Amino acid sequence: MADARVLPNPTRARISLAAWRHNLLQLKAASPNAKLMAVIKANAYGHGAVQAAGALDAADAFGVARLGEGVELREAGIVKPIVLMEGVFTAAELALALEFQLDLVVHADYQVELLEQHASSIPRVVWLKLDTGMHRLGFQAGESASAAARLRALPAVGELRVMTHFSSADERDAPETRAQLQRFESARLGLGSIEAGLANSAAVLSIPASHREWVRAGIALYGGSPLQGRTAESLGLKPVMTLSTEVIALRSIKSGDAVGYGATWRASRPSRIATLAAGYADGIPRHLPSGTPVLVAGRRASLVGRVSMDMITVDVTDLPEVSVGSTAVLWGEGLPVDEIASAAGTISYELLCGVTRRVSFDYF
Repeated sequence: MADARVLPNPTRARISLAAWRHNLLQLKAASPNAKLMAVIKANAYGHGAVQAAGALDAADAFGVARLGEGVELREAGIVKPIVLMEGVFTAAELALALEFQLDLVVHADYQVELLEQHASSIPRVVWLKLDTGMHRLGFQAGESASAAARLRALPAVGELRVMTHFSSADERDAPETRAQLQRFESARLGLGSIEAGLANSAAVLSIPASHREWVRAGIALYGGSPLQGRTAESLGLKPVMTLSTEVIALRSIKSGDAVGYGATWRASRPSRIATLAAGYADGIPRHLPSGTPVLVAGRRASLVGRVSMDMITVDVTDLPEVSVGSTAVLWGEGLPVDEIASAAGTISYELLCGVTRRVSFDYF
């Protein structure tokens, strides 16, 4: 069999291990009395889950959403606690979760029943999830004490903890956040002595009153801002992913000439247009509007015309130094992913998770 080759690829995601570690330290400094769960679900928000677990070894536990994500980490040799944040849905999944020593979140009666009917006596940490206002998963306040009692009676439950999830912690002084805190503490009083975790990235950085024995962080670990109206840089966070490509063509066009599918953009002056080797097949949103910034040869330029499958076009009329082969940053160092997400009418999470397998990943 021929040796695997690393083929040249102009479109690359450079992943900074140092930035990952820096962001983790920032979050730990913001919550010095809590243990921190690093959320690395969805392939670490598109960055690489196994690589994230290695870089974030100073975290106290890792959080994933699905069984396969936890199994992948265990098979890669990760030994730190891994929390399966959606829990398991069948007896077969429960058996695998216990085999791979995954800690479970329990958010519904049927999951308690699975543990009662099928779990072995191998003790695991189990997190009881409360619904304090998100209304996706979790036990209502009046159900939590009964569920906790049933779980504590099981030999498979080595330690019971409690958690919930904020709906609006990214909004400064959101009344719903205060209400959720009150509901959570009221429910927790009926559960006896129990470790708790409810602060997400936004709450870790802006709501110290929400810190309990545990906090958990997602987007802030990757250098995205979890707070409305605050940049990641202002929060002391560094971008982990820098997505870049290269200029593959340059052309001069006349005033009034159109660029791209649908002729949605026309030059208002004689212009110089750079074509870049990246498109929606790489994870660049097709609906990015003309005017979205792109960093070309270290300077800002504007996307013009529609994003196509393999290419985008950028107005570099005022950047005479740009040539074929010049580097173009789509987001990352020098161009915050939150800014591009805002231009696309979405959030940074979606952009980061959407980077496709066609992109080459470099870890440094």
